[in-house]
Amino acid sequence: MEEKIIVCISCYYKGYDFMDQMKKLGNKIILVTSEGLKEKNWPWHAIDEVFYMPELKPSVWNLEHLIQGFSHLMKTRKVDAVVALDDYDVEKAALIRETFRIPGMGQTTHRYFRDKLAMRQKAKDSGINVPEFTAVFNNDEVNAFIEKIPPPWVLKPRSEASASGIKKITAKEQLWEALDTLGEERHLFLLESFKPGDVYHVDSLTFNKEIVFTSASKYLAPPMQVSHEGGVFRTKTLGRYSDEFKALDEVNAKVISSFGLINGATHTEFIQSRENGKWYFLETSSRVGGAHIPDLVEASSSINIWREWAKIEDALLRSKNYEVSKPTGYYSGLIVALIKDKQPDYNEFECEEAVKFIPIDYHVGIVYKSSDSEKVQERLDTAAEKIHTQLLNIIPPLSRPKN
Repeated sequence: MEEKIIVCISCYYKGYDFMDQMKKLGNKIILVTSEGLKEKNWPWHAIDEVFYMPELKPSVWNLEHLIQGFSHLMKTRKVDAVVALDDYDVEKAALIRETFRIPGMGQTTHRYFRDKLAMRQKAKDSGINVPEFTAVFNNDEVNAFIEKIPPPWVLKPRSEASASGIKKITAKEQLWEALDTLGEERHLFLLESFKPGDVYHVDSLTFNKEIVFTSASKYLAPPMQVSHEGGVFRTKTLGRYSDEFKALDEVNAKVISSFGLINGATHTEFIQSRENGKWYFLETSSRVGGAHIPDLVEASSSINIWREWAKIEDALLRSKNYEVSKPTGYYSGLIVALIKDKQPDYNEFECEEAVKFIPIDYHVGIVYKSSDSEKVQERLDTAAEKIHTQLLNIIPPLSRPKN
């Protein structure tokens, strides 16, 4: 079997299962990662070569140097695929593919999965509900928006991952002060209406434009709330025959089709408005979900989305068909929180439903699984109460320095 060369790009420590699976399928793995991650427990048994990039700031590399380094790599190696393992790497991978004409998502499509302004405009143009939004390039357009749309509003960075850098704004004066503070980086943000409601995430696999696997879950504490107020992050899978799942499955398919994704993993978020019950698109990404969501998905479905994504990439390289196994129908729940001790005492959380204790320094992380949705909810509630009263550590979010 011909060995294919896969370059994995990651400015964060993740993708262990992906690289391990790719190696098992008979491929050569080259990892390009940040210098600060040299000591991490990468799957060294699966990695044939590794190259390190200095960080200009967290997750940011000099892209010109990346291209120069890649050109030297290409002189003696024929690269068959470039894979971005983290949200921050999608742009890097698209740039490399375009520059060296390597198949896969290019720079035009990548913006729909990375730039929150581009993805909102694309969703709106495709007839998908989105919260009212505006770019903040022009003062008159911003004023017209805030006169038409009542507060609160949310000022969001266009290219940050998760809830990083998001600011809730409740008054006109507060907004202009925030925009002035952004200075020369103002164009990197957007403004949208804040819609109270429940937030959901949909994690999917797509092969040749067909969605072959979907898992839908509800955040019990929205990421924005945890990011800004501290506390306990919780999410729980939905029953596959529930009305919520069916609605999310339908709108998620519309997003993936409209945005032009052909192959790979996606993590997409929606909100169900408390005011009118409608579903609104929040954001998407062409990668596996973070915050240990793959552990949640695997517990309920027996589908490891990192490994299945690797199988999809391998099938594409070898012009083979790909079929995912039939998912199991359990319910699962995930709880993660920052704590004061380096390692928690998990003995206090032992129970039949606790199927995985996640080893993360200064965090507690537990995955629950059961055929009974109520039992999973009960375990999540009990654990959250215990963490709040005994273990929780809250660090306020960093404010952006004034330029």
